[in-house]
Amino acid sequence: MRAKLGATLCPGCVSVATRLIESNLSELQRPRISREDLARMRTHRILPNFIKIPLFVGAMVLLTWLVWVTESELLRWSAYVALGYLWMSMVTFMHDATHNAMFESRTANLAFGIVSMMPIFVTFITFKEDHLEHHRFNRSPLDPDAFTMGKRGFGDFVLFYAYPLIGGLLSFIHFNFIYPVKKFGAALWGIHLFEIALKAAVCWVVLSAAAEQGVLVKTLEVWLWPVFFFSLLNSMRFIAEHYGTPWNAGQLAGTRTIISNPVHSFFWNNINWHIGHHVYPNVPWYNLVELHRLLEPQIEAAGAVVDRSYLKVYLDAIRNGPEREDHLAEALRHRQDAAA
Repeated sequence: MRAKLGATLCPGCVSVATRLIESNLSELQRPRISREDLARMRTHRILPNFIKIPLFVGAMVLLTWLVWVTESELLRWSAYVALGYLWMSMVTFMHDATHNAMFESRTANLAFGIVSMMPIFVTFITFKEDHLEHHRFNRSPLDPDAFTMGKRGFGDFVLFYAYPLIGGLLSFIHFNFIYPVKKFGAALWGIHLFEIALKAAVCWVVLSAAAEQGVLVKTLEVWLWPVFFFSLLNSMRFIAEHYGTPWNAGQLAGTRTIISNPVHSFFWNNINWHIGHHVYPNVPWYNLVELHRLLEPQIEAAGAVVDRSYLKVYLDAIRNGPEREDHLAEALRHRQDAAA
């Protein structure tokens, strides 16, 4: 098919045509639920966000205050880790905004995304464009986030093991420079640069005030340590969502749901119910559990991957290293044999 396209289309059109074909194939592989159920799943409700966002923000304010006043190193570092954990909560809200699933208004989703990403060293618009492309080409050669798959060469190992350790730095480089240079046109560059300028202005105001009050170091610590712990947790979650799932097999098969403990589900806004999210990405977070139940017969029939622990999947990935298609196929056969 690709050779035929290359013979009939201009070279610059081949990539676009290939993407359209693969996107259509992915659409054909999508499981279905009834129109009534889908309409109900996509219905926005105010109350879940109205309750949880103030709750999480309030908890972050309380923990920040604790860091500021405590003399206990144990309490301070525990609060840093807890703040990083809660940043995962805010970023999963932001993640819904990338799919316009947080609010009905696209403008409200954009504004919320920009504001919620203010303390993080990545712009919302870059994350959104990259993430939508990841959904479009999930677990395929065109997926911009499929860095775990390769030939298990030296560079693959370096990148794979660098990500859990310095995922924040790698994300900063990718989202602020590499992806915009490769993908952005004038309009997206405008939003990207506006976000960077806004972040810089807010940082300058806050840090200048902190320096005048003689608490600059303390301010940087209460900002940067939680972001560091957030990056560690985010790396674990990101790898666990897709590592070891079938390659180039569509949204349902190429995604993992983790039936994790209720704490993760509550604080990370059901992002662990990930198969349903990939199949219907504009379903809000508070409907993902019910969506999984509706899709469960199809998930089981397709042999899609459902596991019980983020940590187990993550540690298995760290032990096995970067993926290669033949190794992955063998691992999936072993998994199927064990399940049988």
